[in-house]
Amino acid sequence: MGQHRKILLEHIDQPDQHTITGYESRGGYTAIRKALTTDPLAVIDEVKRSGLRGRGGAGFPAGQKWSFVPRNTGKPTYIICNADESEPGTFKDRLLLERLPHSVIEGMMIAAWSVQSHWMCVYIRGEYAFPYTRLKQAVDECYAKGYLGDNIFGSGYSLHLVVHRGAGAYICGEETGLIESLEGKKGQPRLKPPFFPATMGLYYSPTILNNVETFCAVPWILNNGAEAYAAIGTEKSKGTKLVSASGHINKPGVYEIEMGYPFTRFLEEECGGMLNGAKLKAVIPGGSSVPVLRADEIEGATMDYEGWSKLGTFLGSGGVIVMDDSVDMADAILNLAHFYAHESCGQCTPCREGGHWVEKIFQRMVDGNGLPGDLELLETICSQIAGHTICFLGDSIAMPVRSFTSKFKDEFSKLITASIERGLLEGTSNRQARLSAQPAEHQ
Repeated sequence: MGQHRKILLEHIDQPDQHTITGYESRGGYTAIRKALTTDPLAVIDEVKRSGLRGRGGAGFPAGQKWSFVPRNTGKPTYIICNADESEPGTFKDRLLLERLPHSVIEGMMIAAWSVQSHWMCVYIRGEYAFPYTRLKQAVDECYAKGYLGDNIFGSGYSLHLVVHRGAGAYICGEETGLIESLEGKKGQPRLKPPFFPATMGLYYSPTILNNVETFCAVPWILNNGAEAYAAIGTEKSKGTKLVSASGHINKPGVYEIEMGYPFTRFLEEECGGMLNGAKLKAVIPGGSSVPVLRADEIEGATMDYEGWSKLGTFLGSGGVIVMDDSVDMADAILNLAHFYAHESCGQCTPCREGGHWVEKIFQRMVDGNGLPGDLELLETICSQIAGHTICFLGDSIAMPVRSFTSKFKDEFSKLITASIERGLLEGTSNRQARLSAQPAEHQ
């Protein structure tokens, strides 16, 4: 197995690491103590110099985001941890919440001090029952020891933390949709501008909103220095990244790798190679919303923001989905199309209508009722969805559809051709009668 510098998962196998006693015995809560004696602006500068980028998918520099928070506005400043991990193929935040909840809390504390916030919230996916329990236990431990509440660590600084459970909506992973939900409103993304919650976030007050993994990296940076973190990874993608690996591999799980790690080595050394020695067919490198890659495209690919971008896809949330040559790509994209159609919040017409239209077309293909021009129709629909919605969900529909149908066009063309030939054999009238007899959602 390849050797990597462990930052987040160094103590993951310690059975008591989720407790405050175990966490402190291995250096926990030393970074926040250090931060409380440091100028808040210097803390932000340290995070900026580290090169830490948001690990939720967008990859925006964390320190830069924090520096956007205005001061002396007369409004409270809020810290929100996005733990609404709902991207198919992604489950690394779940591991952190279950095994390292105090690391999440400490990272949030440091962020709060840097912008002088006194209120924090973890918005956690509603289905994450056990992670929620672990996190709540950790919060209770912190309050009991005076690490949360009034006068934390005897510093004179007050800081409170609330854990809020979502209700199972994928769209609430989008930061403004999350904020709307947290305010008690329908979880729908806000119109932009303003583009950053840093200025107009929760209750239209300054807000820092970062992913679980992002906050977990902050204590290490404070303890070891920005230069040490920046020395790991590549020139533009610093540090380590958690990868959720699933699919047709021998060892699915969560792995911490240094940015820039070659994908072929990751597949063989970390994941144990293809399951049953099967042939690799395709890889989704960053969660289901990013473009798929064929096996012949990944030679030389590196696992970092720029490495995947060169190949026309994204690092995203680090959800690596590996598919062998037994996978029917029409079935695979139908599964994704159904998910995104179902999870549309309905606010934008292109996403609300286009998502279900795309799903129906793929369903027809899989059912053997593909029509001439279906691929062209899908492209037309995607062109009307992508870039025409308030949030990124529209693009999350269009990008997988375009990549699947273009990179595996022969499979979809064969489905349509077979359907046409069958239609010619059975006669147009019989074919129309059979289509009419199908349930409406399959027509």
